[in-house]
Amino acid sequence: MPEFPDIDGGGEVLTEKKTKLEKPKLFKVLLHNDDFTTMEFVVFILQFVFNRDEADAIDIMLKVHNAGVGVAGIYPYEIAETKRQKTMNLARAREYPLLCTLEEE
Repeated sequence: MPEFPDIDGGGEVLTEKKTKLEKPKLFKVLLHNDDFTTMEFVVFILQFVFNRDEADAIDIMLKVHNAGVGVAGIYPYEIAETKRQKTMNLARAREYPLLCTLEEE
């Protein structure tokens, strides 16, 4: 009769390790006021890039206009950076100097 190898792993016990997942750091995507970018374009950016409805987009645009800066959204870093780059690319394509930055929350 053939012998079978020791199937219990030689007496070693595998233990389950618990991995604690941490929430990713969040970043604010900020739009900065300037004297050349139109209010309509800022509303477009907020709707197209940040998926805001028209009322929210107008509120945020007015905050940017009146306070100098406004929060377009809060996201994990990779998403925030992608939205920042998309915003900057759209602004540059239309020759607007709109500044969009990230700030850790």
